[in-house]
Amino acid sequence: MSSLTPFASPGRFLRGNLHTHSTHSDGAMALDAVIATYRHAGYDFVSITDHFLDRYKWPVTDTRSFRDGRFTTLIGAELHAPRTEMSEIWHIVAVGLPLDFAPTTEAEDGPALARRAREAGAFIGIAHPAWYSLSLTDAATLDAAHAVEIYNHGCQLMHDKGDGAYLLDGMLDKGVRLTTYACDDAHFKAPDFGGGWIELKAEDNEPEAILEALKAGQFYSTQGPRLEDVALGGETVDIQCSPASGVVAVGQGYLMSTRFGTGLTRVSLPLEPLKASPWLRIIVIGADGKRAWSNPIWKDEVAGLD
Repeated sequence: MSSLTPFASPGRFLRGNLHTHSTHSDGAMALDAVIATYRHAGYDFVSITDHFLDRYKWPVTDTRSFRDGRFTTLIGAELHAPRTEMSEIWHIVAVGLPLDFAPTTEAEDGPALARRAREAGAFIGIAHPAWYSLSLTDAATLDAAHAVEIYNHGCQLMHDKGDGAYLLDGMLDKGVRLTTYACDDAHFKAPDFGGGWIELKAEDNEPEAILEALKAGQFYSTQGPRLEDVALGGETVDIQCSPASGVVAVGQGYLMSTRFGTGLTRVSLPLEPLKASPWLRIIVIGADGKRAWSNPIWKDEVAGLD
């Protein structure tokens, strides 16, 4: 068996949120209060991703003064440009932007803006795709993306449209190798704080190390349940987790391997039902229905796996 990233990676797990807002755009809380909320809740890092729009004076919110030895921040923004099939603008999370990232030009569409952000060093996420009915056709044009939001707590709470699995799996089925992250997208106008986050493995809690780990996929996502190990062998995928009522491995189309019970903490799922899928990912379901999600696992990237 081979333990996979991030569980086999050096370092320690850090709790972080990649998508949230302050009064620099449409959030209801001032920046210092937003930072304090994450810090006091035990987060290790956060990216404030205010809406990068002219009406908010193109904010790339400077959070450097809030960094210290225990808590850090990444510079980010939620980028927008016209248009998608069903929406006037794209919604693209960019984490790791330079503070002088230039405003969107009239010539830029969403994919072009995302490419410019990635070229500037950012991690690019496809934000809350279900919330604005982002199609697979549109998503396929976003060739700079690193990841899809698997869960957006604010969109789930307010619109019942927080789950991005349809887009993630559709892109994986097309052979596009993306990771996936959960977030709360808190605006603090409703109880939207803290409903989803990532646990990221890094050797230190510094912006550069976190950004490198993000791009390398050294994290998993959760609403509360813990993933403690995922190991893949020739015939099974073995999962260690906090007590769960279900552990699911999903693959291409409808392919899956599952186990349900009470207090599951060590589960070995057969790979035979997934043999036709080039990829799989793991979902852990807690007794309260909350979930944790691994990043997609591509079989051809696992040494010794047929």
